[in-house]
Amino acid sequence: MDGQDPQQPLARRLRALREEHWPGRKITQPLLAQALGVSVPLISSWESQTNPRIPPSARVDAYATLFATVRSFDQNELRLLSPPELDDEEQRARNELRRELTQLRNAALRATGGPGESARPSEIEESLGTGPWRFDDGNSVTIVCARWPAHMLERIPYTEVADPDYIELLTYSELDALFELHGHLRAANPANQVNLRSSSSLASDDYSTHLVTLGGIDWNQATSSVLEELPLPVRQVADWETEGGQYFEVTENGKTVRHRPVLEESSGKTGLREDVALFARAVNPFNRRRTVTICSGMYGRGTYGTVRALTDAKFRDRNAEFLRSRFMDSELYCVLSRVQIVNGATLTPDWTTVEPLFEWSR
Repeated sequence: MDGQDPQQPLARRLRALREEHWPGRKITQPLLAQALGVSVPLISSWESQTNPRIPPSARVDAYATLFATVRSFDQNELRLLSPPELDDEEQRARNELRRELTQLRNAALRATGGPGESARPSEIEESLGTGPWRFDDGNSVTIVCARWPAHMLERIPYTEVADPDYIELLTYSELDALFELHGHLRAANPANQVNLRSSSSLASDDYSTHLVTLGGIDWNQATSSVLEELPLPVRQVADWETEGGQYFEVTENGKTVRHRPVLEESSGKTGLREDVALFARAVNPFNRRRTVTICSGMYGRGTYGTVRALTDAKFRDRNAEFLRSRFMDSELYCVLSRVQIVNGATLTPDWTTVEPLFEWSR
């Protein structure tokens, strides 16, 4: 039968994991769905004995992590641990299970006529529809960027509003992050209005939407205003007149630690090797039925990198799983991480393999 329908072995294995992997422990589809952050019908479709759907590779990774340790099952609840929380024996069990499930998944994909690692439209839809940038309520999302200071705008062509070739977007900072995030938000929320505002032109109604601020406290007043309202143990310091005066400061258990970007000299020029960036999500302090999200690096590369952590198709699902496993029930959380720059390219952080500098939730 397996030779006739290569999609069935994966479906049967996923069902067996849920029903038989831990004898004496009842794992229902709703319990598993809650742990993985997906819907019950989706779990059912992956286990279907007639027409199974193939889960994305990130979900296969989550299955492997979940069933690698009995510690995932605690007091009749399932909790998805992050890979760094697993000990050596659990890591080996995870790798073995992940290898088995990946082989079954690849065989199922080949049976549908596609290469093993390709993403089908249904997988892309699921990825977009379950991540942190999906707002199911259908309400407006407002992205807030800073405008370049006047002395910098003078050096950029087409930024004078009276110029026939005026281009408004050139007046905004964080263009890489903005371009990346705006496209992702529109794809993930086709029915939502996605607005773009400069931090100096926010109207009162904008504050009550799902608010997303890009960039740090030095130019983006919206980032400063939101950080003042949130009781985060992280503070951004941007003193550009003082050497070493640019850092994120973390205060926890009476201790203060400063995390600075890494700069290097090459050919008489100073370049950026590693930035530090903050991702924070909270209930909107100006409207508790909406959210506020901060993506802020010490430099623009950090802001872009922390946006890419949850938009990059190769990393967004696993990073979203990381957030779900750590902060599923939190109304306020943050992740502080490094963003590497290699040969001029900004690399996407993978929070599941390189542990963040700091994480916190309330």
